[in-house]
Amino acid sequence: MTLKPTTPGSGSGAGSRPLVWPDDPEGVTAADIDFEALAHVLANTCRRGGCCRQYHSVAAHAVVVSEEIEALDGLADEDRRTLALHALIAAAPSAWLRGRLHDSQRAVERAGKLATGIEVAVRGAAGLDAVLEEEHGELLRFVTRMAASAERRDLLDGNAASGIAFPPLKRRIRSVPPDKAAEVWLARFRALAGPEAERRGRIAAGADADRADVAQD
Repeated sequence: MTLKPTTPGSGSGAGSRPLVWPDDPEGVTAADIDFEALAHVLANTCRRGGCCRQYHSVAAHAVVVSEEIEALDGLADEDRRTLALHALIAAAPSAWLRGRLHDSQRAVERAGKLATGIEVAVRGAAGLDAVLEEEHGELLRFVTRMAASAERRDLLDGNAASGIAFPPLKRRIRSVPPDKAAEVWLARFRALAGPEAERRGRIAAGADADRADVAQD
């Protein structure tokens, strides 16, 4: 499957190359990840299954959490950068698994395994360790819940916001159009991971294809 580039000026060869999207979540590897395509899909996926007064994408939510983590005190600079990057790509499995209904415990377990495999692949392509340290994972979950509470306050119906049990972020959550959300997500990814991480998967995929061609010859 191919997608159009997210913005006219994004990426190497912007506006001309197709964005490769591996539809099948089975066996996704770091070499399969095209971060422009991932930004596009996450920006066109609405949070909470669309149960918002205004459109709020998974990409926009990820940017909010990532920015909030980068603004935290008490973290070493490298820890802050890597955790902010983890936050930005944390919802990547939803790009493959969104909308899938789990009608049995077996289906739930299989979806969990697929999500774990996707996480490992995306983290590897982004230059991150496959496993997030428990302390950092807990901090990421805490900020994510604060962002979700702010989201309920600002983008859900008033009676839903009245039941907030977790402290929301002070910042206001505003609706961002999909194209803009994809652009902001990708710009933030490049700032945190560097352009070499964005290219890593496509370069690896090309190398694999070259090796396969040589083997066939």
